[in-house]
Amino acid sequence: MTATQTPAIRVAGLEKSFKDLHVLRGVDFDVERGSIFALLGSNGAGKTTVVRILSTLLKADAGTATVNGADVVGQAAAVRESISLTGQFAAVDEVLTGRENLILIAKLRHMKDPGAIADALLARFSLTDAAGRKTGTYSGGMRRRLDISMSLIGDPPVIFLDEPTTGLDPEARLEVWEAVRALARGGTTVLLTTQYLDEAEQLADRIAILHQGRIIANGTLAQLKKLLPPAKVEYVEKQPTLEEVFLAIIGSDATAPATAPAPTSRERS
Repeated sequence: MTATQTPAIRVAGLEKSFKDLHVLRGVDFDVERGSIFALLGSNGAGKTTVVRILSTLLKADAGTATVNGADVVGQAAAVRESISLTGQFAAVDEVLTGRENLILIAKLRHMKDPGAIADALLARFSLTDAAGRKTGTYSGGMRRRLDISMSLIGDPPVIFLDEPTTGLDPEARLEVWEAVRALARGGTTVLLTTQYLDEAEQLADRIAILHQGRIIANGTLAQLKKLLPPAKVEYVEKQPTLEEVFLAIIGSDATAPATAPAPTSRERS
């Protein structure tokens, strides 16, 4: 099997404990190159611990893991050269403009022509119009898109997104989802951790469910749905979700509530 055919990420028998707390109890999964792999689990399931081990920030107690063909322990430097990690909160400098943030990272990574790299990424993530604004004025979705674009400087083949939409509003979440899809279309392998079921459903090529330190299910969405009994067909009126209502309202000035109701004569008095 050639390097391009081997999984971008391979995890086998991963174990990790913190004193008496057993966080990982033998985790196994592969991530194919150029795919989006969602590690789904509730808070405390061990998702961030897996990411920290894969990004060489933490050593496992047992098991093995490789990223882009390099062992996370024996070839840690090679792993770090192959990856980028975006945490739960956008790591941007609010005093700098969006373009200045990108140029700064490009210079720190000793890239040639940092300005051209910044402009290309701003265009790729639909941030060109906001390039000259300080990032402190950005919306949550814009900040997260800038954060992801900063992590792509140097073209890492693998990117870890640790709960990338935490704290974002529905509109901003959709912006980030499209940015993640764009990564995979460009050939980047994405390992996404999330506690949001709809996020995994919308984005992932494969989904692994991490529960009590173990992978209890792993497959495509269609495969996971087959684990349940056949659905009983019932005909009911479908009501829109609150998210659909919210996005429909703010997406149209004609339907959005413009102002508060005018006060009555009694209220004016």
